[in-house]
Amino acid sequence: MAEGFAVLQLSGCSGCEVSMLNAETWLHEHRLVYMPLILSAEDIPEVDTLLVTGAVYTEDDLYRLRIAAGRAREVVPVGTCAVSGGVANLGHRDEVRQLFFEQMERRHMPRLLPRSRAVDEIVPVSRYLTGCPPTPELYMALLFGASDLKPASTVCIECGRRKTRDRPQRLMGFQGGEVDPEICLINQGYLCIGSSTRGGCRAPCPRAGHPCVGCRGPSDGFIERSSEEWFTAIQRVFQRLTDIPPEEIDRGIRSPQFALFLFQFGDYAGARREKDKVF
Repeated sequence: MAEGFAVLQLSGCSGCEVSMLNAETWLHEHRLVYMPLILSAEDIPEVDTLLVTGAVYTEDDLYRLRIAAGRAREVVPVGTCAVSGGVANLGHRDEVRQLFFEQMERRHMPRLLPRSRAVDEIVPVSRYLTGCPPTPELYMALLFGASDLKPASTVCIECGRRKTRDRPQRLMGFQGGEVDPEICLINQGYLCIGSSTRGGCRAPCPRAGHPCVGCRGPSDGFIERSSEEWFTAIQRVFQRLTDIPPEEIDRGIRSPQFALFLFQFGDYAGARREKDKVF
């Protein structure tokens, strides 16, 4: 098996690829042999590590993934789409699928599969790198074992904002109001789920004043739990820190702002994604 790593792009937005390119550490030390965004190579050679971004959403995705996986020592899904299907997997809308299936004159685009699928539904994988997209630092730690990255168990721990005895009575809205840069967002009435979300990103969103929406997926404590258990746990966090009515928290958690990532949490429960494989 040849040395080096490759990036297979399936149906996605290329955000994960751009994030990896923002990490300059690997440029002069490691060999990237395939990445359609920047390299004009037709075939994927044999490699040590195959990073897969995007979801399996077309027949072409399915074909290329199976071929590429057979040429790699290990396969690593990268980002929300590859790990659990992404935004296209939020709901399987029959009327939209039917529209595309009936339009057979669409000769220049691949046929859609019945639903978007995660990479590990098609081929065996060795590890997972979660995030939307994963930070450049996480890429380097996964690929090359960067020694200075020591992920905390949750985003909340990495955030470092100070908890207070202030007990808000209402949610502020997703991005409403003026945010105190030092105080925990929950103490300010924001629906932040960093206490349940996997650490390692160094909490760029809550540090900047934006509530964590869970793009890194569940922390180790939630990987094997159902979505309802997660709902109950996050309710308890807000009961401990606020006086916001439980029904208001429940509506917020189930709102569209969290839908893109929240479905991942239940997707891990009782599945093949063991906590020691998720980075």
